[in-house]
Amino acid sequence: MKKVFVSGCYDMLHSGHVAFFEEAAGYGELYVGIGSDKTIGELKARKTFNNEQERLYMVKALKCVKDAWINSGGGLLDFDEDIRHLQPDIFFVNSDGHSTLKENLCRELGIEYIVSKRVPHEGLPVRSTTALREECRIPYRIDLAGGWLDQPPVSSLCPGAVLTISIEPDYEFNDRSGMSTSSRKKAIELWQVDIPTGDKVQLARTLFCYENPPGTRYISGSQDSLGIVMPGLNKLFYEGDFWPSYIESITDDSLLNWIEERLWLVPLYPRHDDYDVLSQTDITAANARQLSDAANECWDALKNKDVESFGNALRRSFEAQIKMYPHMVDSNIYDVLNQYKDKALGWKLSGAGGGGYLIFVSETPIENAIQVRIRREQ
Repeated sequence: MKKVFVSGCYDMLHSGHVAFFEEAAGYGELYVGIGSDKTIGELKARKTFNNEQERLYMVKALKCVKDAWINSGGGLLDFDEDIRHLQPDIFFVNSDGHSTLKENLCRELGIEYIVSKRVPHEGLPVRSTTALREECRIPYRIDLAGGWLDQPPVSSLCPGAVLTISIEPDYEFNDRSGMSTSSRKKAIELWQVDIPTGDKVQLARTLFCYENPPGTRYISGSQDSLGIVMPGLNKLFYEGDFWPSYIESITDDSLLNWIEERLWLVPLYPRHDDYDVLSQTDITAANARQLSDAANECWDALKNKDVESFGNALRRSFEAQIKMYPHMVDSNIYDVLNQYKDKALGWKLSGAGGGGYLIFVSETPIENAIQVRIRREQ
C-alpha cells in the first residue's frame, strides 16, 4: 500500500479530525506527525488544551492511523526530518493547512501533494478546533488598502485612508502573520472572550491605549485596534496623527457578502524573528500620495461592487507600500505570488509583511486558498 503522511496539532480531537484522517487513509496507510507543545506555542502563541503526549495517545488509538509520533523539528516544517525518513507517497493537508513551503518540499522529494476540502462525515456537522475553543470569539483584521497611513511619518506627508475589515476567528491564524494577532492578544487580556457591547470607537481607543502605554518605543498603528473592534468594512482617515480624524463604516450585508466571495487567502508562513520592516525605508510625499490615491480608488470600487477596479486598487496599494517599505517582501514571497497572480485581478500581503497570507481578489476560486467571514454588527 501507499504511505500517506499528515501533520498537524490535533488538539481537542473531534469528528472533523477523524473525517480528515479517514479521508487521508483512503489513499493508503496513514502516518501522522504531531506538532510538539513547543512548536504550537511558537506558531499559535498559545498553549494546547491537551499536551503532546495526550494528543499522541488519542491519535494513535484511531483505527485508521497506522502510526503516529511527535515531529522532531520546529516551525511550519517541523516534520521535515520525519517526512524524509518516512518517504511517503502522498502528503495530505487541509485547505487551511496548505502552504507553498509544504508543496515545494513535496516537489523536491517527489511526494504527491493532495489538498483536502474539509468534508465532514455524512450526517455530522463541520467541526474545527477553533470553533470548539469557544473561550475566544475576538476577531482578527485585514487591512485591504492604505496600510502604513496610520503611521504619522506617512500620513503627515499625505493624508489618506486605511481600509479594514474585521474577520471572524474561524481559523486560528498563525502568530505574527499580519492579521493583527498582537493587538488581538491584548484584546483577549482586556476582554477575555469577545468584544464588549458599547461604543465601538471608544472600545477601540481603550484597546489602543492598553497596547501602547506611555513610554512605548514603537507605537502599534490604531488601524489594528480599530480593525479588530469595528465590524464590517471601515475607512479610517489619517492626517498626521496616530488616531484617525474620521471613520466611515459600511455594514451592509450585500456588500460584505460580495467582498467575502471575492477574497482568497493563500497561507505563507509566520513572520521571521529577525524581520525588520523599518530598515531601508523610502517614505516620500510622492509615495504616500500613491498609497492614499490607491486607498480612495479601492473604497470607491468596493462601494460600486466593481471587482476589476477593486483588484487593481488592491494591487496598486500594495505596490505603493513596497516602494516605501521594500523589506515587506522577499524572494520567497515573490515566488508564491508569481504562482498565483495570473489567476487573480489583484493582490496584497497581509499586514506589514514578512509572511502570513497573500490576499487575492478573484471572481473564481483560487486553488488551495481559504476564505474568511467578515464580522457583522453584534
